[in-house]
Amino acid sequence: MLSIAKTTLRPSLARAFARQGSLASVHTLPDLPYDYNALEPHISEQIMKLHHTRHHQAYVNGLNTAEKAYAESTSTREKIALQSALKFNGGGHINHSLFWTNLSPVNKDGGKLADGPLKQALERDFGSVEAFKAKFNATTAAIQGSGWGWLGYNGTTKKLEIVATANQDPLISHVPILGVDIWEHAFYLQYYNVKAEYLNAIWNVINFKEAEKRLLDATK
Repeated sequence: MLSIAKTTLRPSLARAFARQGSLASVHTLPDLPYDYNALEPHISEQIMKLHHTRHHQAYVNGLNTAEKAYAESTSTREKIALQSALKFNGGGHINHSLFWTNLSPVNKDGGKLADGPLKQALERDFGSVEAFKAKFNATTAAIQGSGWGWLGYNGTTKKLEIVATANQDPLISHVPILGVDIWEHAFYLQYYNVKAEYLNAIWNVINFKEAEKRLLDATK
């Protein structure tokens, strides 16, 4: 699981996972960099609190349980059987740890895309920022069931690309620049089954400054 973390996270987050790994692989729920009500009215306090303390915590607990069972097992068959739990809960922990830093209150960095490397790359690869948002929303809304929509950097083509992953699968094929959770627990209590409204609203609290840092890390 640590290899997945190192592949998909920014170097600073990957180092944090590595440090956790050295301490008996005990993962913990990260604090949010803002209050639960800080993203209102675009994402409600109720959703943020439940999403963080219940759903993300469940992935952390599940990952710790699966890693402990894997470490203690002497059976190859049992270790193979644990792979799905490691992937699901490990992916959930990685994805959500990234997701929280993807977001920022409107009175801070939320929704603000300054002229710079990220904006220029979006205009180069999608034509315009608005065209990127429209394509991202369409791709993410089309996910059947649960999953994540991603803006990823393709190290081979040297371009930004939109990618969808199912369930809690982490983004492995690209370096994640920003990701949006499209599981119902991320929006249903506020937007019901109208994914389009949630996806339109979330751009108001996307932390483009953090996304640009990830892009710069990826292109060093």
